Amino acid sequence: MTLSRRDFAKRSAFTGAGVVLAGSVGVLASAPGALADGMPDAEDARDGQETRAARRIGYGPLRPDPAGLLALPAGFSYRVITRTGVTKLESGEPTPSHHDGTAAFEGRRGTVLLVNNHELKGPRSGWKHPVPLAEGLVYDPAASGGCTVVEVARHGEHVAEWVGIAGTSTNCAGGSTPWGTWLTCEETEDKAGQNGMTKDHGYVFEVDPYDRRANRAPRPVKALGRYAHEAVVVDPGRGHLYLTEDASGPNGLFYRWTPPTGFRHGRGRLRTLADGAGALQAFTCYDSGGRFVDDLSRATRVGTVYGVDWADVPDRDARTTSVRKQFKDGQVTRARKLEGMWWGDGGVYVVSSFARDESPVQHDGQVWFYNPRRRTLTLKVLLGVNKDPGRDGAFDGPDNITVSPYGGLVIAEDGEGVQHLFGAVDDGRTYPIARNELNIGTPEKPEFSEFTGVTFSPDGRTLFANIQEPGIMLAISGPWRRH
Repeated sequence: MTLSRRDFAKRSAFTGAGVVLAGSVGVLASAPGALADGMPDAEDARDGQETRAARRIGYGPLRPDPAGLLALPAGFSYRVITRTGVTKLESGEPTPSHHDGTAAFEGRRGTVLLVNNHELKGPRSGWKHPVPLAEGLVYDPAASGGCTVVEVARHGEHVAEWVGIAGTSTNCAGGSTPWGTWLTCEETEDKAGQNGMTKDHGYVFEVDPYDRRANRAPRPVKALGRYAHEAVVVDPGRGHLYLTEDASGPNGLFYRWTPPTGFRHGRGRLRTLADGAGALQAFTCYDSGGRFVDDLSRATRVGTVYGVDWADVPDRDARTTSVRKQFKDGQVTRARKLEGMWWGDGGVYVVSSFARDESPVQHDGQVWFYNPRRRTLTLKVLLGVNKDPGRDGAFDGPDNITVSPYGGLVIAEDGEGVQHLFGAVDDGRTYPIARNELNIGTPEKPEFSEFTGVTFSPDGRTLFANIQEPGIMLAISGPWRRH
């Protein structure tokens, strides 16, 4: 049933603050440097001071790494699983570069299978270590990106790595499915003949970490549209797929795909769909007064709740016009840098990494929660503009995200300056988990690559993450505890 603007406004009028507090709105408030709006007042803070002081969060300060790679709290350690140009695939070729979105699957005899995107755009000649063109697994032989599958032993030791798909472009994030596969997303709109490509790009592909034969003759899932895909999640109950678009000029959109009547999800089923199967829609938000919201950056208070409706995409394959440009002003809600997503707590956590001059209001990161049952979108985390990104301790630019088995979220930072993995807990406090210490710049002008692909092992004991450039996959272990 469609929740209209009038219905949402009427519900707000009847329940007052109850709408704003629906679900778990108080969860995951602002991080260091965040906007103060929406935070508890002074009296509330005093009342809860003793309780919060008693609830120590995090694992203490980060300790510098003598190896110059990864700073961690005391008691934690890491292993390097793959490293571009150093570790080898089963074929003998080097591990490809620019690690990005990753998911972990339970393997045989205690192993873990990790599907790892490689965000490589454009022709293969532009990269030293593109994804190898493994026989039978290539979509476009001109493209440099793809996925590898990495097998890891119980304690994080590298066992093997092989190509899952090749000949795709700009494989940024993606998402795992309830049936045990990985959906890899192309963050590009290049068509055949553009940027050296021989086929159209901007699609989602399914990769099976268990069955190599299932990955042969790659076929894009065109039903999910052609645009600058970032991430995708599956609603395990309703069967919807939610997708983010990382684009600007104009800003990108948040999409929902509804399967056709009678369709049943399962391993390899998406690639059997007709190109126009199901309904692809972009979201429209409105506030409690029924007013249309043009851009998510308008929200300046943690706990803001918007009602959500959905508008049909006219031409999902973007034959002449990019999908996001097919809508007129007032038809859909936009946001800059719609990035990582994760399904948890009965809904979708969605990241907007930052907003600058292209957006109505500037910020350095938002995390939203979409509740499909209530048809509401709630702002959980809001980071104010970080005026000193080179200073350690201030977080900005959230990107890949995962729901922690120990409570709250773990977020990969793709901001300016220092780069972290950090956690956010229910009462709004944040804490550092790791800091990238690999300087790929110069001593005078240090530069640190973003973290990507944050995900826990199936048993929750190991946190996997990547340093994108040059491309390093890490397994982090230590005294994890409930937050």
